[in-house]
Amino acid sequence: MALSTRFASPLRPALAALRRAAPGQHRGLTALPGPGHTLDLRGIFPPLATPFSPTQEVDYAQLEGNLCRYASIPFRGLVVLGSNGEYPYLAPHERLEVVRCVRRALPRDRLLLAGSGCESTQATIEMTVSMAEAGADVALVVTPCYYRGAMTSAALIQHYTEITRMGLMVHKTRQEDFQVLAGSASFLLASYALGASGGVCALANVLGAPLCQLDCLCREGRWQEARDLQHRLIEPNMAVTRRFGIPGLKKAMEWFGYYGGPCRAPLAPLSPPQVEELRGTFSTNGWL
Repeated sequence: MALSTRFASPLRPALAALRRAAPGQHRGLTALPGPGHTLDLRGIFPPLATPFSPTQEVDYAQLEGNLCRYASIPFRGLVVLGSNGEYPYLAPHERLEVVRCVRRALPRDRLLLAGSGCESTQATIEMTVSMAEAGADVALVVTPCYYRGAMTSAALIQHYTEITRMGLMVHKTRQEDFQVLAGSASFLLASYALGASGGVCALANVLGAPLCQLDCLCREGRWQEARDLQHRLIEPNMAVTRRFGIPGLKKAMEWFGYYGGPCRAPLAPLSPPQVEELRGTFSTNGWL
């Protein structure tokens, strides 16, 4: 999937399998095999930021406003409740309402990927089922990390087996119907050159159209144009991810007509010097 710690599985077949399970039967979710359940993940997916009001409540009206602006960009779909969505700071009912809100606004031909990960296996299964019912197409499951010392290979294998029945990753599925998404705009071009299908890129919240253009250039084999565009995206991407994180991402969104707004505490806003440094990064690369 987009990140090595996340795995994707189609939710609709898994939910159907769970509903058919008899009382007392094993309750793990299994993605059913067969071509009828294949999802096409080719394209760009922005991992959406969650808008908050000045009082740090989820601002669903601003979320809908951002979705309207994103509707004109040819994204393959949207990711909600990933790390850029501040999902650890949202209550379960807020996470589900975000999924419902995005699903209502999203055309049916676009995929909705939702972060359903929790620390316990049981809670993750329950959240995954609820998100499927709320309209998500794909689950993103994060690796449990709170009791880090106890997260042995055996424990993690058991965790993912209970949820998604995942097998080995890319090196074991080269001959299968299997797709890989890049997890950053910084190496999107290189990922396409190696056979990736698309990307889940934080920068797409800000520069969605240029990232979709890069996707198109790579598919058409226009590598020099793709290379030139890729170089202009590297520094802005680093600024809104590794350097300034979610506060930087939300600040940059405001310069491009989206609602960024505050983060939920304890994430703090950027300082004025940080804001100027961030602005300079976008300006020197020709985006502002």
